[in-house]
Amino acid sequence: MRQIKPFQWKNWSGTVQCTPQVIASPDNIDALTKLVKAHNHQGHHIRVAGSGHSMVPLVPTSDVIISLQRIQGISAIDAEQSTATVMGGTILARLGEELLHYQLAQENLGDIVVQSIAGAISTGTHGTGIRFGNLSTQVVELTLITATGEQLVCSPDQQPEIFQAALVSLGTLGIIIKVKLRVVPAHYLHYQGRRMRLDDCLDNLEQYQQEYKHFGFYWYPHTPWVHAKFFQDTTATAPQMIQMSNRHLRNPTFRRLLYWSFSETCRHIPALCTPICGLLEKALIDVEKIDYSHSVLTFTPGSPLHEMEYALPAQCARQTMRDIAQCIERNQFKVHGPVQCRFGRADDIWLSPAYQRETAYIAVHMYHAMPYRPFFAAVEDIFKHYQGRPHWGKFHTQQAEQLAQLYPRWQDFQRIRTNLDPNGIFLNSYLKQLLAQ
Repeated sequence: MRQIKPFQWKNWSGTVQCTPQVIASPDNIDALTKLVKAHNHQGHHIRVAGSGHSMVPLVPTSDVIISLQRIQGISAIDAEQSTATVMGGTILARLGEELLHYQLAQENLGDIVVQSIAGAISTGTHGTGIRFGNLSTQVVELTLITATGEQLVCSPDQQPEIFQAALVSLGTLGIIIKVKLRVVPAHYLHYQGRRMRLDDCLDNLEQYQQEYKHFGFYWYPHTPWVHAKFFQDTTATAPQMIQMSNRHLRNPTFRRLLYWSFSETCRHIPALCTPICGLLEKALIDVEKIDYSHSVLTFTPGSPLHEMEYALPAQCARQTMRDIAQCIERNQFKVHGPVQCRFGRADDIWLSPAYQRETAYIAVHMYHAMPYRPFFAAVEDIFKHYQGRPHWGKFHTQQAEQLAQLYPRWQDFQRIRTNLDPNGIFLNSYLKQLLAQ
């Protein structure tokens, strides 16, 4: 086991950081168990760091940070039950490739796959598709290391209440060391990216959600255009690029460099945000390709950014998008980052933003070097108007009192958390405030 003392930890965008007493990276479960027992005995607080993709301070602590980066990979495949048991630190991009080796796949993915599987389910990470839940809904069993260093297995049949609480838990119930996932056969998806008018896209939301397996879109502020993304199953037997006229835009490095240069221009000359939005949406030309699902649903993140996302009742998506557009123009916000809209199925996970309602996930973005708080505050007021629930890993200002009104099983979650970790060793100052502990 590697142990570094002291060392600064920061998230991927550099917006959250801390200097804990210890950063430890155990290479097996036994070492992890001993580590938890030792630090619990010493009264230390422990937070687990996945890939550091969260934009709020879920991880920072002055005590102990544990990384699971050396506890990765698939530990078991059950072909009869269509499940894969995965170590908690496994990065989603790696998981996609390892599942493909067995001709398997996850049924849905978010568009970013740099997160660990444990971190992704702990924060309610999701993809798009009204028939699919977030990644936590793919989980059929979890194994936790509790505050006392014991292993606890939970599922719908074994410790069902703990299971419902642990599926989205912000890392406050214990350390997720194993995740048993429901998987599907590996398959190709036919992806079509289309430039279309915002009004046309909004007028056809319900049709697109039902007609396509996965559907979502990006709208560029100050323009009437969106880049809509449509995914459908295909009988194709090999990857292929069907349409993309500009060969430079096939290169992800070039696209990231293009966005960075536009973003730096906006940072220095905010008045250029409007014309640059026009250039950005024109750069997203129509594209059509076929590939394995884990490749076509995802992309590599570019420049660091600030992001706020809320989960709203799906039927509110159309009006919410129009409200955001009016808000930007009315306040003359200098923003060039896209507004993203995706969809998901209702679930029964206690702290899932999609709890008991079909959901539209709407996200706003701002380049990390530009002021974002006034813009986010104005948009957050719109989200709150529609009873939106914040993404746990992205910017929001909700506190325990408001969250308790948004989540009917809030107190049940608090009861389970207190029973499993009465001394709060898995809490930090941010989580104490968020959970009112």
